[in-house]
Amino acid sequence: MTAAFPSPAEVEADTPATRDRAIDVIRIVSLLGVVVGHTVMATSIISDDVFIWSNLLTESVVFQALTWVFQIMPLFFFAGVAACVDSWTPGQSWGNWLMRRCTRLYRPVFYYLAFWFSALAILRYFLPEHVYEPVAGISIQLLWFLGAYVLVLAAVPVLSRITTPSRLAAAVAGTYAFIAVIDAVRINLDVPAALGYLNLVAWLIPGMLGVAYRRHLLAGRAALLGAAMFAVNLLLMWVGPYELSLVGIETQQLKNMTPPSLLLAGHSIMLCAFAIAAAPAIARWAQRPRVWWLAAIGNSGAMTLYLWHIPLLLGMHLVFDYFGYPRYPSAPGFVALSIVQLAIMAGLVAIAFVFLRPLENNPLPLWDGGHVAAPGIRSAAVGALLCVAGAATLASVGWGLKDTGIYCVALMLAALVGARLLANDPLVTAQRVDTAGRPANAR
Repeated sequence: MTAAFPSPAEVEADTPATRDRAIDVIRIVSLLGVVVGHTVMATSIISDDVFIWSNLLTESVVFQALTWVFQIMPLFFFAGVAACVDSWTPGQSWGNWLMRRCTRLYRPVFYYLAFWFSALAILRYFLPEHVYEPVAGISIQLLWFLGAYVLVLAAVPVLSRITTPSRLAAAVAGTYAFIAVIDAVRINLDVPAALGYLNLVAWLIPGMLGVAYRRHLLAGRAALLGAAMFAVNLLLMWVGPYELSLVGIETQQLKNMTPPSLLLAGHSIMLCAFAIAAAPAIARWAQRPRVWWLAAIGNSGAMTLYLWHIPLLLGMHLVFDYFGYPRYPSAPGFVALSIVQLAIMAGLVAIAFVFLRPLENNPLPLWDGGHVAAPGIRSAAVGALLCVAGAATLASVGWGLKDTGIYCVALMLAALVGARLLANDPLVTAQRVDTAGRPANAR
């Protein structure tokens, strides 16, 4: 550990006084919440050579209600845009700006995909068909976040125009109203299900509030906004067709996550508003050297934690299932088994973080170094190809690494390769890397 990471004193010394520590703490705490939440909620059993992967939400209304607290994915979009919006200035190369961020985001994804393609090529010869198929389908589900996040980052030049409270109100209210109209149409009329995916614009709302946070547009009104949106969501639950769980489950008639619903849009506003209200207290807490060390080191391997905990979780469940200790609500010793699996996952994730974090931080040959010096057609083409890659990434999770998902991943890789080939201007200056392992000018 001493060799792998700088000390708390070194991290503290290397942190600029202007660093917004609250954003980093919000991001890493949210991420750890995702890892713990998936570990606690996941259930599985193999019955008659069929792998049944489920979660506790299908069994408990209490857990469904808790998603109103623990559905924290909007905070990733909020923190990401808040961290990078000031690095965008009108007139610079949009393709280059987006390429710098996608370089870091997709770097560990190449390794992740290589792992899954190799693992699945082997597993298909050892696992029964109806065990292999669900595993292949689950393999890249978490990449939905990366695809949506890239599309939100692509919109930062537009979001950066939110410079006044009135512009913020118009942007958030307009997007919220658009989602309400789409929901009304898809609920009440016989329209193609694909129409609902226009509601992916819901992920722009946390980005708008990230801009608002950075520019202090909400001032002391953030807590009031959060409370108001909580009341609106309760009203929608009471009078509307919306269901309780903010995490998608098979039993839902109208899912709140895929595609996003008006309830999730309101939840995003509520969650981000409360985060803005709490940010000063979080920033004071993050002044403690040990707290800041954990936040800085954790964020340096954020994608490592996010990506690799899923194959570890799946692998652990398969081992337990095959050895006769499946974890599901009515299983013998369910509570004891849950504690054991949580402890095992903590150890596995810690080991993966230490050994796989360098894959996220070290330059990847032939991928790193993309640069487009000036705005223009080539810059726009690079940006457009990265948007195609993001959209293909998002689409692929509907199938995983099988069937149509394979074609989506192929399109994603082709778009990334195309963007990198076009972004071939030589870099003039080297980028300084901060203590968290990120280029200092690429936040």
